[in-house]
Amino acid sequence: MESNGNRGGTMTETDRLQVSFKDVTVVIGLEVHVQLKTRTKLFCGCSTEFGGASNTQTCPVCLGMPGSLPVLNEQAIRLAVRAGLALNCEIARYTKWDRKNYFYPDLPKGYQTSQLDLPICGAGFLDIVESKSDTKSDSQTDSKSDSRERRIRLERAHLEEDAGKSSHDESQQGKKSRIDLNRAGTPLLEIVTKPDLRSAAEAKEFLQELRLILTYTDVSDCNMQEGSLRSDANVNLHIPINGTVVATPIAEIKNLNSFRNVERAIEYEARRQFSRWQETGEGLGEAPKQTRGWSDATQTTTLQREKEESADYRYFPCPDLIAYRTTEKEIDLIRAEVGLLPAELRTQLLVDHQLKPYEADVIASQGKEFAAYFFELAKHAGNSKLAANWIGQEVLRYLNEHNLEIEIYPLSAERLGELISMISRGELDQSKAKEVLAEMIESGLSTTEAIQKLGIVSVDSSEIRKLAEQLVAQNSEMVQQIRDGNLKAIGALVGKAKKINPNANPGAVKDEIMKLI
Repeated sequence: MESNGNRGGTMTETDRLQVSFKDVTVVIGLEVHVQLKTRTKLFCGCSTEFGGASNTQTCPVCLGMPGSLPVLNEQAIRLAVRAGLALNCEIARYTKWDRKNYFYPDLPKGYQTSQLDLPICGAGFLDIVESKSDTKSDSQTDSKSDSRERRIRLERAHLEEDAGKSSHDESQQGKKSRIDLNRAGTPLLEIVTKPDLRSAAEAKEFLQELRLILTYTDVSDCNMQEGSLRSDANVNLHIPINGTVVATPIAEIKNLNSFRNVERAIEYEARRQFSRWQETGEGLGEAPKQTRGWSDATQTTTLQREKEESADYRYFPCPDLIAYRTTEKEIDLIRAEVGLLPAELRTQLLVDHQLKPYEADVIASQGKEFAAYFFELAKHAGNSKLAANWIGQEVLRYLNEHNLEIEIYPLSAERLGELISMISRGELDQSKAKEVLAEMIESGLSTTEAIQKLGIVSVDSSEIRKLAEQLVAQNSEMVQQIRDGNLKAIGALVGKAKKINPNANPGAVKDEIMKLI
């Protein structure tokens, strides 16, 4: 990865203590390991399915037995190229394999087959939209004035095989450790950014957008609980002082397996480095790079070892695998598989459906199946804005409460669209429509059947006008308050209308009263 560092300087302890953390630039680069969505491993036919009994998905190749030879999984190449195209990367026409040598108990061969100088994907970029506030506000829903677009450069994306998994049980006498080699040989794509990220929140935003892209393109399921998406964060600080810039030593935080952990680990590490610098004045070159681990229990990073450089791994070309050539025709065929990307989807939602940025982001962030449901829903509802409101609130709430995906939501887009179209036409108010929705989900009834069962009666426009005239005639004091600018009084009148006729649409009553006044 490109260096996060700059240069150090001479200063006194008093100088250091006068520097505030808000003056510091946090410099972050990420190394993201993504498990590719293949049925078998990178160099053998063993299954990649998650959850198998320990050491049952292995063979002589992934166990590193003498005399066993690897055979390349071509689907892994195709998925890597698909990811590279989605991430605006240069696709290598010629790529080779290298052996990365190190010893660890869960690395049975004593080396990892990876790519050093000729990766499958070269330089690329990913654009993110970072909000200045973590919370939604009215201005954020109406415009992008509280957000800014940032282009995060990618250094490379290369293929490699995963290691096994070590587990340590210190509760038993003897402190036993166990090795499960089911993951050994699983195909990974390691995506390496330039040190362009400037905050923990921005790193989290980058990873969320990357995850969306990889799931939209069906490159990976990106299931972080199962280890399909893991990230290492390289963090250091650039500290301006006395006309120069001091750079703290880079720390690599390993194997962060949730967005929350990424954000918290980076925030802690930045503060730790700043405190360390104020105490010691340590600058670049005065201390080695570190590899640190994150403890979710203590919310701290801890030193594991000094960080290795490329030479420490004694890379050399793998003698058992030939180089791979990718043709223009193959790349064009894979490009056709990429499909609609999240950024393009947001543009459709903003331009074609006139949604607000926040609404578009909610829909896009739930995945392409969720977006497809919205497009179908908007067509049947005849009102994109109302459809976005209902799918982003009522539908999403139900899915979250029942831990479901949109594919098995109880109502089809057509049936929900019929209900929303009735709201749009003024035949149902929002409150009554929610009752109808709940009944449709519970009983499986159609919209009309659910309305009949609930005893909801449609009130036509002539009845609404008569009701409004009655209220205006009988409540002269409230009417005068409204004319004097006290619009809260209209709510009291609408409340009276609901008591007289519970089936009357409150919005229609309000509009008719305002016309009369």
